[in-house]
Amino acid sequence: MQKINVKGTEIVIFQQRDDDYISLTDIASRKNSYAPKDVVKNWMRSRSTIEFLGLWEKINNANFKGVEFDSFKTEAGTNAFVLTPQRWIEKTNAVGIVSKSGKYGGGTFAHKDIAFEFASWISPEFKLYLIKEFQRLKQDENERKSFGWDARRLLARVNYKVHTDAVKENLIPENISKRQIEFIYADEADVLNVALFGMTAKEWREQNKGKEGNIRDYANITQLVCLAGLESLNAEFIREGLVQGDRLERLNKIAIIQMKSLSGNAGLK
Repeated sequence: MQKINVKGTEIVIFQQRDDDYISLTDIASRKNSYAPKDVVKNWMRSRSTIEFLGLWEKINNANFKGVEFDSFKTEAGTNAFVLTPQRWIEKTNAVGIVSKSGKYGGGTFAHKDIAFEFASWISPEFKLYLIKEFQRLKQDENERKSFGWDARRLLARVNYKVHTDAVKENLIPENISKRQIEFIYADEADVLNVALFGMTAKEWREQNKGKEGNIRDYANITQLVCLAGLESLNAEFIREGLVQGDRLERLNKIAIIQMKSLSGNAGLK
């Protein structure tokens, strides 16, 4: 769950089925902080609200129960008509509105399309500020995701050239074929793979048939940080003349120590 502050009102947002759901309870507290549930129920009594909710469900929900919706639409607007979010969900199989229980984070939530409509009913001005803060939140999320992707790409290659240069200068003899050179590079890359992931690139592909990419494409940030360090260390071990078996043993021990340290660092996460 995430929170945004709109004109002094704290509003909770959570994701469900890759969509954003905004707390109607929090929005309603802007109008009546003592009884926000009643505000939501009053909004749902309106015929125009029922028509809007029904149209949204018809567009977005293949399992929406139209017969029950027609019954609500007929009753909407009459003095005796009362509709709660829970009853709407149960009778029509609606997905646009969600009722969550719990002291913290509980209440009535709605898909952002519906939440903005509700906010407009509360106050057109408040709706505009809500949209502005929501867009700011989404922009921040996109920037963080973009940074994370850039960080992964950077970490994946940060010491790559240092490592390959050490292999080229110390392990590749003169006058061998391009295929033999590629094999040596791949063999040294697998030293790192085994040290960190416990398997070679080929073994990973055999265990993950159908997945695109390679073992390192599925590494997390912590593993990539460790891998960058191992590349640098292996380059130095190669220059020192250590044989591959000894290098692998040392790198594996270092990987275990570093992963324990990095994985337990809450600040890094």
